[in-house]
Amino acid sequence: MLSIANLTIIHKKDLTTLMENVSFSVSPGERLALIGEEGNGKSTLLRAILGDEAIDSYAQVSGRIVNTFLTGFLPQELPAASHAMSAYEFFCENEAFYDQTPNMLGSLSARLSLPVDVFYSEQSMGSFSGGERVKLQLARLLMSEPQLLLLDEPTNDLDGDTILFLTEFLKTCGLAVLFVSHDETLLREAATGVILLERLRRRQLPRASVCHQRYEEFVQSRADLFAHQAQVARKEREELDKKMQRYNQIRSRVEHEQNAVSRRDPHGARMLKKKMHAVTSMGRRFEREAQEMTAMPESEEAIFAKLSCQPLPPSKVVLDLHLNRLCIGERVLARDIRLCVRASEKLCITGRNGVGKSTLLRHIRDQLAQRADLNVFYMPQDPGDLLDMDRTPLEMLMITGEKDEQVKNAVALGSMKFTGEEMNHPCRGLSGGQKAKLMFLMMAASGANVLLLDEPTRNLSPLSGPVIRSLFDGYPGCIIAVSHDALLISDVCTREARLTENGFEIREI
Repeated sequence: MLSIANLTIIHKKDLTTLMENVSFSVSPGERLALIGEEGNGKSTLLRAILGDEAIDSYAQVSGRIVNTFLTGFLPQELPAASHAMSAYEFFCENEAFYDQTPNMLGSLSARLSLPVDVFYSEQSMGSFSGGERVKLQLARLLMSEPQLLLLDEPTNDLDGDTILFLTEFLKTCGLAVLFVSHDETLLREAATGVILLERLRRRQLPRASVCHQRYEEFVQSRADLFAHQAQVARKEREELDKKMQRYNQIRSRVEHEQNAVSRRDPHGARMLKKKMHAVTSMGRRFEREAQEMTAMPESEEAIFAKLSCQPLPPSKVVLDLHLNRLCIGERVLARDIRLCVRASEKLCITGRNGVGKSTLLRHIRDQLAQRADLNVFYMPQDPGDLLDMDRTPLEMLMITGEKDEQVKNAVALGSMKFTGEEMNHPCRGLSGGQKAKLMFLMMAASGANVLLLDEPTRNLSPLSGPVIRSLFDGYPGCIIAVSHDALLISDVCTREARLTENGFEIREI
C-alpha cells in the first residue's frame, strides 16, 4: 500500500508551508481524489510520492512516504519533449512494450477504445487530440502492469465522451488510484474518498482533510459539520455576550461605589476592594472562556465576484453566424456552420476534441468585436491570450489609475484570497487557478452584457463549482460558452450546440 505520515512541504522561494503533518494511506482498489485550490501543492504531493527529484529545486519535503506499489504517473500535460515523437517512439520508451504480444496489444487497445495499429503509428504525439493523448499515455502506463495510478488533472482538455470513458475506466480498473481533479462529475462518479488541501487565514495556515467517503457524501458531511460548528459557536458567543453584559454592569456599579465611598469608612472601602477583586477574577474567567470557545468554521473559498450588467432586450439577436468552412490554415475542421443566439440565451458549445470549438469561439469574438451595440468580454482557455504576464494583478485591473480604484481592486483581489505579495508580482508567477480568478474579476469589472467563455471552470476548485454555476445562472446577460462541464451545461445553459464536422446539432435544455 501507499502510506503517508506527517508529510510537510514548504515552498523554498517564500518559505510558504503548502501542507503540514499530512497523513493518509491508499489501499488496493481505493480511488482517492486530491482536491483544493491551485497553488496548494496537489501536483507537488503527487511528484513527492513518485520520488521525482525535480521538486527538490523548489520545495522542501519532510515526513515519511512508504510506497510498495508499482506506480504509473500521468502528468497534467504531455511533456514537451514527447510532442515530436511518433506514437511508436513514445511506446518504445517503455521497455515493457517489447514484451507485449499481439493479443496483449489487441486487448489493451480494446480496453482503451484505441485503434489496434496505433502502437506502431508514425503520427506525432502532438498531433493527436487531448483525449487521444490521455488514452495513449494510459496505454503505455498499463503495459508495465502498475498497481497504483497517480493522475494529475486527467480530464483537462478532454471532450465529454472521453471523460465518460475515463470515469468508467477508473471505476473498473481495480487499481489503487490517487488523482487530482477539478471535474465534479468525475469526482462524484469515480472517487471512493477525498483529500482536501486548504490554506486558510490569507493562505498562511495549511489544513488537510482526509475523508473516506464518496464526494457527494463528503460535501454534505462537511456542510453539516460546518453548520453544526457555526450553530454551537454562535450560541457560545451569545451566552458569553450575556455574561459580559452582566459583568460590565457589576463592574460599573462597584467602580461607582468605590468612587463614592467616604474616607471615613475604611471598612466599606476594604469590602469594595475585595468585591472588585472578585469582579476582576470573573472578567479573567470570561476571557479564558472566550479563548476556549468553539471557533467559527473556516474554509477556503474561491469565487466572491458578482456579475452584473445592463441587460439587452431578450429577443435581440446577439449572434447570427453563417460559416461555410471553419479552418486552421489549410485544414478544414467543420463545414456548414449556422447558429443564431438571442440576448436571453445561455448557450454551450460542445463537441469532440479537435473539432474546432475554441477556434470557433475566437471567430465569434472577432465578429462581435465589430458591434458597437454590444459590450463583450472574452475569457480564453489560455490566460496568456488575455493577461499580460509581465504586469501585476493590480495593474491588470486598473482602468483610471486613481488611488481609490487601486484600493478597491486590492480589496477585490483579497476577496479572492490573493496575498499582498501575489497582487504585486507579475502574472506569470500565478497558478492556473489564480489566473482564472483574476480573469473573473476582470469580467466582473467589465460590465459586459455578452460573455464568451472558453472552459471557464477548468482551473477552479470543485468546491467552488456550485458558486460559479449560481453566478452564471443569475447573470442577466447572454453567455456563449465552450465547456465539457456536465453540471455547468445542465444547471446554467438553455441550449447545447454540439459542433461536428458537418455543422451544429442543437439540443434544448
